[in-house]
Amino acid sequence: MSNIFIQLLLIGLVSGIAGGMFGIGGGAIMIPAMVLVIGLDQKLATGTSVAAQILPVGILAALVYQHNGNLNIKYALIIAVGLIVGNFFGALFANQPFISSELMKKLYGIFVLMIGIRYLLSN
Repeated sequence: MSNIFIQLLLIGLVSGIAGGMFGIGGGAIMIPAMVLVIGLDQKLATGTSVAAQILPVGILAALVYQHNGNLNIKYALIIAVGLIVGNFFGALFANQPFISSELMKKLYGIFVLMIGIRYLLSN
């Protein structure tokens, strides 16, 4: 398997887990990961994220991004596979008796803070 395939699948998986745990995905996880890890352009990452979440939420937005050349459908489909699996496992984890709402709040805060710091320190 190619390195980019594994990176995209992991982005989808992590996004799916966070989606299942916190109800977040595209803007908070996939876009920063594609920009900071893979090195995609911000608009291309946004279009690809929208397409990965296409059914049914982002279809019109994805068409706009595609029309403007800011969508990689192959990447979006690979991420979507990870999202399906990751959402399931994230929801299972978040609903364990030992995971309190207070812990979820702290985990989410740490996660968002880490992304914010990484964005502020990158070029």
